Amino acid sequence: MKRAIPVTTLFLDVGGVLLTDGWDHHARKRAAMNFNLELAEMEDRHHLTFDTYEEGKLTLEEYLNRVVFYEERPFTPAQFREFIFAQSKPYPKMIDLVRQLKTKYRLKIVVVNNEARELNSHRIRKFKLDEFVDSFISSCFVHVRKPDPDIFRFALDIAQAPAQKVVYIENTSMFVRIAEGLGIRSILHTDFKSTCAELSALGLRTIP
Repeated sequence: MKRAIPVTTLFLDVGGVLLTDGWDHHARKRAAMNFNLELAEMEDRHHLTFDTYEEGKLTLEEYLNRVVFYEERPFTPAQFREFIFAQSKPYPKMIDLVRQLKTKYRLKIVVVNNEARELNSHRIRKFKLDEFVDSFISSCFVHVRKPDPDIFRFALDIAQAPAQKVVYIENTSMFVRIAEGLGIRSILHTDFKSTCAELSALGLRTIP
C-alpha cells in the first residue's frame, strides 16, 4: 500500500479563512451607507484601481484619493481609514485550529493572500497573526496577486517546501484549482467543521 506523503507546510488565505474579508463589496456597501456615498460610482472607481492597489503599487492614501476623495467630502481620510480597518473581524476557531496544527505537527505556516499593504499590516498586528505565521506572501509584498500562479511559486520557493508536502486552505474555488494545478493539495474552505474533516483525511488530525 502506498504511504501518504506527509504534510510539512500549511498555506493559508486570510480573508474568509482566518479573518473576515478586509475590504470586500459588503464592506464598501457599508461604507457608502455610513458616509452617504454613491455606491455605484465608488465601485466603478474601486474596480479600475484595486488590482494596482493590492499589488502594492499604490498607498492607501493614493487609493482613497482616486476612489473617494477625488472631490471634497464632509469627512476626513483618517475617518474613512478608521472605518475600513474596523471592518476586520477574526474567526477564532480557525485561528486556534492553525495554532494547534502548527504546534502538534511542527508545520510551517505561510499566508498566501491578496491584500493591500496598510490593511494587511493592520490585520497582522491587530489579530497577532505573526505569532504563528512564518511567512506572509501577500500581494502587496511580492507585487503579484492571485489568480497569477506565480504567487504560489513564490510561496513554495520562500517556504522551501515541495508542492506535494503542502496543504492550502482557501475559500475561493478558482484559487484552489490553480494551486492544485501546481501540485498543491488544497481545501476549499466553506466552514470550520468540513475543513477539520478534510485536514484529518490528510493526516492532520485536530485536537478535540
